[in-house]
Amino acid sequence: MDISPTINQTTHDLSGKIAMVTGGSKGIGKAIALELGRRGAKVAICGRSEESLQSTESELRNAGADCLASVCDIRDEKAIKKLIAQVHSEFGAVNILVNNAGVYRTEPLESHSTEGWQDVLQTNLTGTMLVCRAIVGGMIGAGWGRVINISSISGRVGEIWGSAYSASKFGMIGLTQSLALEVAKNGITVNAVCPGWVATEMASEQLQNPEWCNLTGTTPEEAAANACFAVPQNRLIEPEEVAALVAFLASDNARGITGQSINICGGMSLQ
Repeated sequence: MDISPTINQTTHDLSGKIAMVTGGSKGIGKAIALELGRRGAKVAICGRSEESLQSTESELRNAGADCLASVCDIRDEKAIKKLIAQVHSEFGAVNILVNNAGVYRTEPLESHSTEGWQDVLQTNLTGTMLVCRAIVGGMIGAGWGRVINISSISGRVGEIWGSAYSASKFGMIGLTQSLALEVAKNGITVNAVCPGWVATEMASEQLQNPEWCNLTGTTPEEAAANACFAVPQNRLIEPEEVAALVAFLASDNARGITGQSINICGGMSLQ
């Protein structure tokens, strides 16, 4: 008797699922929200910029996706609970969570401000924990769930002049592994995706940051060229490539993958 599982290859393999993407209004988060919506999921996005959220919400609706956009600072536990209640009222319980919200700072550790350090850690790491803690209980009750944390190559190897960012992204991988073990028997997978240089506004802002250019001794144009040179494929990853990987991890086809940190960096991690 053939007991091999049926592989779902339909373009709407997430129909009936309810996804929430933090930092979902632009860059990688926006691409993920659009891809999950294309695959049939109802999508809730949150972020700090109402204007960007409204723009992305319009794109999702124009693409035929059921969506909800809300301003939410994931450092604020009360705001998270309010958001989740809103999503539950509109769509139901979240069963696909993508923790993408994040900030970056270029600062040498020697002169790193405590305020800046705490902002990065609270947003990238503590915020991720708060959202997970608020949602995972519902997944356990349902016996199915997907948590996908957007870490970074800088969470695998430390980034010069980015100690707070690297610390937060290393921490996110530890959180991913611990949570994966806790919920492995509940039909829930927890994984991290680790992009390298991605063609987003955040990357552009980093490369054009006067502090970054001063520390590297480059112009913004030279910094952008150096970023491509650091990637064996000699290009920046597109946000849609990251989105496709996230969508796969959210599907039943990836049910055997948990506690993993998957690089998507054009070979950058090999150097």
